[in-house]
Amino acid sequence: MSDADAPPAQLVLGVLGGMGPAATLDFLTRLQAYTPAQSDQDHIRVLADINPKVPDRNVAGSGAGPVLAEMAGALAGAGADVLAITCNTAHAHADLIQRACGLPLIDMIETAARAARDVGALRVGVLGTKGALRLYREYLAAQGMGMIVLDPERRDAFMETIYKIKGGDLGHAVRQEMIGYTADLIGMGAEAIIAGCTEAPLALRPGDVRATFIDPGDLLARRCVSICLGLEPIPAVLAD
Repeated sequence: MSDADAPPAQLVLGVLGGMGPAATLDFLTRLQAYTPAQSDQDHIRVLADINPKVPDRNVAGSGAGPVLAEMAGALAGAGADVLAITCNTAHAHADLIQRACGLPLIDMIETAARAARDVGALRVGVLGTKGALRLYREYLAAQGMGMIVLDPERRDAFMETIYKIKGGDLGHAVRQEMIGYTADLIGMGAEAIIAGCTEAPLALRPGDVRATFIDPGDLLARRCVSICLGLEPIPAVLAD
């Protein structure tokens, strides 16, 4: 095969994962499923740091940012061309991560907010941690959309459900709890629901949500495939 006939080079994807492990594995499964391939060699090369030892992103001052930045630097050194983070809340450290490694980031929060805009939603319900909700509020407002969240008591219950999922509980009771949170948001006027925590979709099935349901992890996997195959422009690298 001549150089002219050779397939175009693919980008190497670096994944900051392990937050939590099940959500990361779900993302990697989707990444493989969405890649058009006839052989092993057609798939994207992925360098993944599945690190469940990252300090809790929901605890202020936990030191998660420097750990994530170190992970990103190692992925860059190993040959990654572009990064993805399989945790919504960890995107609060996106600036630090990009400055540490010099790689572009495929932003999951931006991707989900853009999807909400594209379906025409004006009021978007978001299920997420406090940190993730701050990020989504900013991104949705920039797109001219309002955000609806659970009341404080229900937010606390939601976090309890998330930690059950992190502990491996995907049973009927947990699924019903998650369905209940989405119903709360729809009852408050949400026209679309963003699963702003990557564990949330693990406990939901098609048809569980009675509104447009946006799974940021799923959209991130699709976008990673598109970018790594050269079908979509590479995001800009954060300027110093």
